[in-house]
Amino acid sequence: MAFVFKKESIWGERKVFSYLFSGSPMGQSANEYLRSLLVFHGLGGIILFGILMFQDRLPLNPLHLNGLSWHLALNTTISFITNTNWQAYSGESQLSYFSQTLGLAPQNFYSAAVGISVLCFVGRGLSSSQTNEFGNFWVDLYRATFYILLPLSILLALVLVSQGVVQSFDAPIQSIGLDGFKQTIPLGPAASQISIKQLGTNGGGFFGVNSAHPFENPTAISNFLESFSILFLPAASIFLFGKLVGSFKHAWVIFFVMLTFLFIGYAIVYSSEVNTAGIWEGKETRFSWIESTFWMSATTAASNGSVNAMHDSFSPLAGSIALFQMMIGEVIFGGVGTGMYGMFLFIVLTVFLSGLMTGRTPELFGKKIGSFEMKWTLFGILAPSVCILIGSAISTFFESGYSAKGPHALSQILYAYSSASGNNGSAFAGFAADSIWGNLSLGVCMLVGRFSVIASSIYVAASLGKKITAKSTEGSFRTDTILFGILLFSILILVCGLTFFPFLTLGPILEHFLLGAGKFF
Repeated sequence: MAFVFKKESIWGERKVFSYLFSGSPMGQSANEYLRSLLVFHGLGGIILFGILMFQDRLPLNPLHLNGLSWHLALNTTISFITNTNWQAYSGESQLSYFSQTLGLAPQNFYSAAVGISVLCFVGRGLSSSQTNEFGNFWVDLYRATFYILLPLSILLALVLVSQGVVQSFDAPIQSIGLDGFKQTIPLGPAASQISIKQLGTNGGGFFGVNSAHPFENPTAISNFLESFSILFLPAASIFLFGKLVGSFKHAWVIFFVMLTFLFIGYAIVYSSEVNTAGIWEGKETRFSWIESTFWMSATTAASNGSVNAMHDSFSPLAGSIALFQMMIGEVIFGGVGTGMYGMFLFIVLTVFLSGLMTGRTPELFGKKIGSFEMKWTLFGILAPSVCILIGSAISTFFESGYSAKGPHALSQILYAYSSASGNNGSAFAGFAADSIWGNLSLGVCMLVGRFSVIASSIYVAASLGKKITAKSTEGSFRTDTILFGILLFSILILVCGLTFFPFLTLGPILEHFLLGAGKFF
């Protein structure tokens, strides 16, 4: 990845770029880069919205499915252009093959590629000095798509097909089951979408139950590959960032901070599930506790959102870990590129607070952090949190959407808005979002959660890139030490804890104690 994005020109690109740009692509400022990004997403969203609305008039629709309602089509469009892949629909029964392959699948590539592109912009900004241009969005998008995501996805799709994941344009098979009733066996081009939804941390499954479906995840090998793919590129993005800013040691510190969060979360999820053994509703019994709990930990840490067991069926403490990992901002590895540029904002905050505590001028890679950078940093960190709290608060007044009562109902609501605002996409199965309020409110949360962090990261990095890089001295605050890692870990805990702990207490934590008393919801 570093080789691809640090090269000024790669063989074969000149002809492509000369055709697209009528010459060599020009460098872009923060405003130009962000404008290009928004225009690209806007045009892609219009096309996808049209496909979903009018899929009944388009080919590759063997079940003759109708178009989606306007609010469900809008929600799904926003979901896929923001790399959320929240599914208020069931793929095999509501979307045609055309909508899945030519509507959703391209956005799986593009939304992931945009995340990588923004991370590259941030890296160039931090490594630059007194400049206003930090690469070109269209070049970054092209390279991320065709040199990284597409080759890896083709390779993974072929391996998944070898394991029995379906890849076909044939109509579903109608048969008579052992009980004598008619049943529909779904088919479709699933493997090609599953590979990119896992590698691109998209998470939207071809089938409604996602990777718990035996046609989407049939074997232990496919389960391992799909779960490994969740963390593969997000982890690589950390070291891409280290290469771009010229500090691989700094990347290792960030990596171990994220890994520590993941291990602690997984340990709690696993131990909680083992201690509530025997509660099997919603669990995929083809997989062991280790496999299902690790998937849950990885998918909510990495902004993927895919599942191989229903999260609504996990124990309250396990659900609270999934909630925490999304509420913290999806920066425990996070999405492809997005987790690292989201963590970048927390790094800026940590450096700033450390400077206040020690009386030093806060500096990151020799760049002084001022009020402009801190305003955008706080905006990027707090905007998704505001969406979670306001959306959840309003939804508690509606007697619809959630199926449970008591603290589990609050958990279902919190999970939905945390998933949308964190661009995760997984859900507690009891939350039914396909209503006008659900589709529109969650759609707004997805947009704010995605673009507030993107805009903040771009403007903070560009502002630092315009400044003179000061030489490091013995008095400089180093960001490649264990001490910095501990401080960063602490800031993440404090920010999430101060913002959400009261709500976690009233939801999954309270439910945990009531479960111990034999009360279920």
